[in-house]
Amino acid sequence: MRIAPLPPLQCLVAFESAVRHASFTKAAAELHLTQSAISRQIAQLEDFLGRSLFVREHRALRLTIAGEGYAKQVQWLLASCSEATLDVMKHYGDQELTIACSSGVAVLWLTPRLGAFRAAHPNVKIRMIVRDGLASLSPAEFDVGLYYIRQRAEPHFTARRLFDEEVYPVCSPGYLAGRVLDPAALAHETLLVQEDGQRQWMSWSEWFGFNGVQLPAVPRSVVVNHYPQLVQMAILGQGVVLGWRNMIDACLNEGLLVRATHASASHGGGYYVVSPNDRSQNQAARTFTRWLFEQAEEQRGGVLT
Repeated sequence: MRIAPLPPLQCLVAFESAVRHASFTKAAAELHLTQSAISRQIAQLEDFLGRSLFVREHRALRLTIAGEGYAKQVQWLLASCSEATLDVMKHYGDQELTIACSSGVAVLWLTPRLGAFRAAHPNVKIRMIVRDGLASLSPAEFDVGLYYIRQRAEPHFTARRLFDEEVYPVCSPGYLAGRVLDPAALAHETLLVQEDGQRQWMSWSEWFGFNGVQLPAVPRSVVVNHYPQLVQMAILGQGVVLGWRNMIDACLNEGLLVRATHASASHGGGYYVVSPNDRSQNQAARTFTRWLFEQAEEQRGGVLT
């Protein structure tokens, strides 16, 4: 028997978040949406129900009587659905592993090494989630993550530091014809810029700020929302990209890229091995975590893998 009527799930999620925060703006931040998107989803839900759920006042948001009753039911149902989903996801074998990481980490660091892990542990069944923001991941979605964190991880994650952060510009060997520029001169080159909602990453303006240089009012730049593509553009001699030490090292070791300047910068962050706090690691996750730290130690010792 078909269950009806059912409103769109995303509208219920937006409604539940708005109720908890008593704010469309805070709900938008939590769900990585715009305030107008949350407002549209709530309006869609109200149209579906045929009644108002919120009283919208100046700088205030409160539930209607109908909204209060509906909110209790929706919160209970979503919580029950989440618990049931997590319960199903927990029931997997000791040799199954879900890895989460950003696209840059996946392409530049993890994927080239993953074959060695699979060869050493052929019984481990691997699934990888590539998502650029740790904040967009639920703890139920993965076993081990590898992410850049500027300050600290959310309390529902355990984070162990793998690499310290050091950021420096890189380009193809031919782009500057062997020259190494100071930061002031570099500001006038073509800068390859990542357009990304992940605000933890260092931007070009921050990098130049650390080095005492102000960007031109209209810098020469190319903006892309996918970091591995920016790296490929740099390899092809189309400009200068910010590189993160350890992640970009293989490109330098292979001669595909060189440092464009001796200057570097850091927010004090680093790359972390991340795991959810709501469950213990299975054998595959423990093995993979040990392997990550072994790889990092080898890299620090100058051993190419």
